[in-house]
Amino acid sequence: MAELRDTGERYEMDEQGMTSHADYQLRDGRLYILYVESPPALRGTGAAGRLMSALLADVRKKGLKVTPICGYAAAWLRRSHEFRDLLT
Repeated sequence: MAELRDTGERYEMDEQGMTSHADYQLRDGRLYILYVESPPALRGTGAAGRLMSALLADVRKKGLKVTPICGYAAAWLRRSHEFRDLLT
């Protein structure tokens, strides 16, 4: 599995030499997911979903909650049974 990187304002994950990312802001123990994007060549391959899974596992490990601002992140979280408890 690709390695998740946290730059302090963006989570990144590389696949096939390309980077998917999720921009975020962290305030008061809550991670706001602002935008999730995968390169066009990775769209439809599940790359953004794998990024979301890794990102949310890290959020859980850090004891944070999440508020999705991005429409993709909100829809993905609504469908997720594993991570739905992290929603605020």
